[in-house]
Amino acid sequence: MPQFPANATRFDPYKNYAARVYFDQSATPVAGISKISGLKRSSDVIEYREAGNLLIRKGLGRTKYDSVTLERGVTQDKEFEEWANAAQVLDKGAPSRSLKALRKEVRIELLNEAMQPVHRYLLHRCWVSEFQMLSDVDAGGNGIAMEHIKLEHEGCEHDALPEPKDI
Repeated sequence: MPQFPANATRFDPYKNYAARVYFDQSATPVAGISKISGLKRSSDVIEYREAGNLLIRKGLGRTKYDSVTLERGVTQDKEFEEWANAAQVLDKGAPSRSLKALRKEVRIELLNEAMQPVHRYLLHRCWVSEFQMLSDVDAGGNGIAMEHIKLEHEGCEHDALPEPKDI
């Protein structure tokens, strides 16, 4: 089977510099995303031995999903901060948590060179476990001020997209 059935002459795999992120069912992508950490799933290994057998057997244990970090340049958009605040506790120990505001479905779309979605990943029941409002500031540097959120989630899936024709 060819690597790219709809574009048989394509040889190169997709690049990793073009992606869009969406929160919940929004049709508008999150502004300014410049970096997304990898999506990783791992399962625990349960080792055991049978009586009278020197061989160690391995069984499948619990599955875990690693956190995902989203980074973007600092702008006037407060979407990251508002979501991160949903997981905070207000003064006097009163929780400010609203389950509706705390968890979101996140959609990540990998784009080809023509900026067409080629793969879609769905992250379920995400919430913000870490929020960095501002990266290091260096007066002698030549960089962009960045903010990031670290997302915990309860599973991800690869949503199949048909391969678009190369333009």
